[in-house]
Amino acid sequence: MEQVKLTIALVIAVLLQWSLRNVAEPFAYVDFPLIIVVYAALQRNSIRAIFYGTFAGIAVDALSGGLLGANGFSKTLIAYVVSEIARRVYMDNVLLRIPVIAGASLVTTMIYYGLHRLLGQDPSGQVVFVASYSLIGTTIAGTAVFIFLDSFLSERVRRRKREVFTPRRSTRRRNPIRLGK
Repeated sequence: MEQVKLTIALVIAVLLQWSLRNVAEPFAYVDFPLIIVVYAALQRNSIRAIFYGTFAGIAVDALSGGLLGANGFSKTLIAYVVSEIARRVYMDNVLLRIPVIAGASLVTTMIYYGLHRLLGQDPSGQVVFVASYSLIGTTIAGTAVFIFLDSFLSERVRRRKREVFTPRRSTRRRNPIRLGK
C-alpha cells in the first residue's frame, strides 16, 4: 500500500513540476520529483528508488522539452547513491535528511548542467545562480514534504506509535489502610 501511495505522490510531483513553473517563477527552482525520489531512496529499497528516479527524470524531460535523458540520468544516479548511503547509515531522523536532500539537489544540478555541456547544448541560466536557488528551494520544500510524507504515508511510524502507547496491564491497587498486621 505504501508503494502505491508513493507512486501517486511521484505522479503529483511531476505534474506540480510541470505546472507550477508557469504559475510563479520561484517554483521553477524547486525540484519536486527529486524530493520524492530521495524519499523513496531513503526507504532502503534500491530497485524501487532507481525506477522512481528514472521515471521522474524521463517524465520531467519529456514535459519540459529539454535534453531528453539528462534529468533521467541525474535522478537515477542520485536515487542509487542515496539508497546505498541509506542502507549503510541510519537516517530516519528529519534533521539527518536535510543535508541529504541538499546534497542531492546540488549534485543533480551539477550533473544536469554537465551533461548539457558535454553534449554541446546551452543550458538556460547561469550554473551558479540556478544551483544555489535550486539548493535553497528544494531543501526547504523537501524538508516540509518529508515531514508530511512521514506523517501521512509511513506505516512504520504508525506501528511505532502503537508500540509506544500500548495499553498497560492494570495492577491491583493495594488498600492503603491496613486493618491489623
